[in-house]
Amino acid sequence: MIHEILPVGMLQCNCSVFGDEETREALVVDPGDDVSEIQAILARHGLTVKAIVITHAHIDHIGGAEKLRKATGAPVYMNLNDTELARTMDVQAAWLGMRTPEQAQIDAPARDGDTLVIGATAFHVLCTPGHTPGSISLWIPSEQKVVAGDTLFRDSIGRTDLPGGDGRQILQSIHDKLMPLAEDTVVIPGHGENTTIGREKRYNYFLQGL
Repeated sequence: MIHEILPVGMLQCNCSVFGDEETREALVVDPGDDVSEIQAILARHGLTVKAIVITHAHIDHIGGAEKLRKATGAPVYMNLNDTELARTMDVQAAWLGMRTPEQAQIDAPARDGDTLVIGATAFHVLCTPGHTPGSISLWIPSEQKVVAGDTLFRDSIGRTDLPGGDGRQILQSIHDKLMPLAEDTVVIPGHGENTTIGREKRYNYFLQGL
């Protein structure tokens, strides 16, 4: 499985491009900005996007989704509990002093337990609310990876002081959905460097006692 991580936009959101070497099908997670650079990765590997997945509806994760959707024709998946948040692009853009991106059309819900298949690889949707009401993670068993969005970071967890955030809920999500994964599972966070479940169990201050 091809996997490239591209930090995009002013907040350097980690956009993941997954591609199957045989079918050349691709799945793109969190195309927050810099869509031309995402397309360059796709072109370099000869990939065709079959799905665009949004881990949550903050502008730095969803801002380029509609542009990529129009360029590729691929459907956009998002948990519908973030629908209201997705409608506040103008407000979120004003917070950051940036231009309001085009509103993303959501083509399909991303529900807990859903599975997306790209080539021979299954991507399992884990609902992990707390950072936002509709935050999700993607568990990829064959790759021993989880794309955690802004739920879990190296040495930290997602902030919960923004609208829709819930401090207790994010810890519950991490406890119920992420901590049961194998310790050598690689965590791809929404920002910053990768980590592992085992490392965060041992060293993440926020997870002590979970």
